[in-house]
Amino acid sequence: MKLLYAEDERAMSEAVTDVLTYHKYSVDAVYDGRDALDYARTEEYDGIILDVMMPKMSGLEVLRQLRAEGCRTPVLLLTAKAEVEDRIEGLDLGADDYLPKPFAMGELLARVRAMLRRREEFTPTVLRCGDLELNQQTAELRCGNEAVILPKLEYKLMELLMLNRGRCLSTEDMLVKVWGYETEADVGVVWVYLSYLRKRLTALGSGVEIKARRGIGYTLEEPK
Repeated sequence: MKLLYAEDERAMSEAVTDVLTYHKYSVDAVYDGRDALDYARTEEYDGIILDVMMPKMSGLEVLRQLRAEGCRTPVLLLTAKAEVEDRIEGLDLGADDYLPKPFAMGELLARVRAMLRRREEFTPTVLRCGDLELNQQTAELRCGNEAVILPKLEYKLMELLMLNRGRCLSTEDMLVKVWGYETEADVGVVWVYLSYLRKRLTALGSGVEIKARRGIGYTLEEPK
């Protein structure tokens, strides 16, 4: 399991990272909110641990931005013991759990295990839009009796569109979320892969369409 851990206190970060690594988690540790947001956008994590009080961006600001962008990765917030308001706001913003500081390492591990169990229980393995089904485990795109296994980038783009079906996404948004925040590719590559996916939909005989809205972006729409 891969975790992102954002904590600005270096000694605390090293101690927690060592414990998580000992228990077989792969951990990316960052030390401010801006890096936490960048890493969460560009890497795929099973869970995210955010300290609320961080430089550049608070953990709450990072959480708000991730949820606004459609990120569903479970988030555990680390809060100061007295800051009840932070816990309430964090849960309202979409945090899955919180843990007051200071905490025992055993309790942190238990909270992480519970967070990851909930992810396995509630994350769907099949996304649906109209007559389309996308299997998130096998990357199979199916329409009726016709199916195709999508290559990695086509799959990631199709998954993004299906998770945001009916919502317009700009080419810049798609570029960052599929190719990564630090990609050297330009938006032209998004148009190329949208063309690939349109051909896939036609070949499958699907009524679902990828529609362009001038000056806004693209949206996945079911047939009326």
